[in-house]
Amino acid sequence: MYDVVVLALADPVDRDQVRAPVRGCADALTRAGARVETVTATSDQEIDRVVERAGEVRLVVAAATDGQLRAVVRRMVRRAAPPPSRRPAGLPDNRTVPDLPPLAVLPLDPAGGGLAARLRLPRDPAGVAAAVLGDRVRRLDLLRQDGASAVTLDGALLGGTDQAGRAVSWQARIEVDDALLSPGDEPLLAGLVANADGYARPDGLPLVTAADPADGVIEVAVALLIRAGWRRRVRVEVRRARGRAVTVRPAGAGVATLDDGVAGELTRPRSWWVEPGAWAVYTGAGD
Repeated sequence: MYDVVVLALADPVDRDQVRAPVRGCADALTRAGARVETVTATSDQEIDRVVERAGEVRLVVAAATDGQLRAVVRRMVRRAAPPPSRRPAGLPDNRTVPDLPPLAVLPLDPAGGGLAARLRLPRDPAGVAAAVLGDRVRRLDLLRQDGASAVTLDGALLGGTDQAGRAVSWQARIEVDDALLSPGDEPLLAGLVANADGYARPDGLPLVTAADPADGVIEVAVALLIRAGWRRRVRVEVRRARGRAVTVRPAGAGVATLDDGVAGELTRPRSWWVEPGAWAVYTGAGD
């Protein structure tokens, strides 16, 4: 039977939110005959000590947010990515990292959303335990990026709102492969770099309608204000493109971002590119 590490990342005020699902998953694994270890990580160094064992043990990541799950995948990428000067001969041309070991996702709020729900993965402790002990694995695309986080799992929403909740216009030059989505001088309301569909419809606006996290391409969209006709009536136009890479060059002030649920600000050019099938999840018998 397998050795399994349940890695808990969240540290909410109500610690029972962590303890109950982690304990439930560990108990289910133990009943199935697995040798189980639970680890609570509060730093990259503690995550690294678990990630170094991935492949020797099966890994369950207990996370409250997509950003916490991303933190683990980021450390996996950091460990696995070869330097450009020592690129392995068998690494595909469209990849900078080899296949990462699969992991299981244990949401600490199974009733909520999150990437596990959008990927239709098991979310209850018993279901997650069954998935990590099974042999069904789904490989997913990874968005690498040149920002501080280095990876994006779900997507990045660009643009913010004022205190009244109204979208604040911003400008950026946005290129998807060789296509120009916005030249940098238009009043944009929202932008989206999508791998899965977590941010497909901000405030009901259908920016991306069918993002697939395993199709090998990035879905990109922008919404902008258009004034047309002699009455200068205002309408919202949505432009969409898909490709292997996207570069966003903000013009003027910084642009608010929500990347895998983590808030930030884009003040300099940033690129995302897709690495097909680079990471993987245990899916369970129903996949």
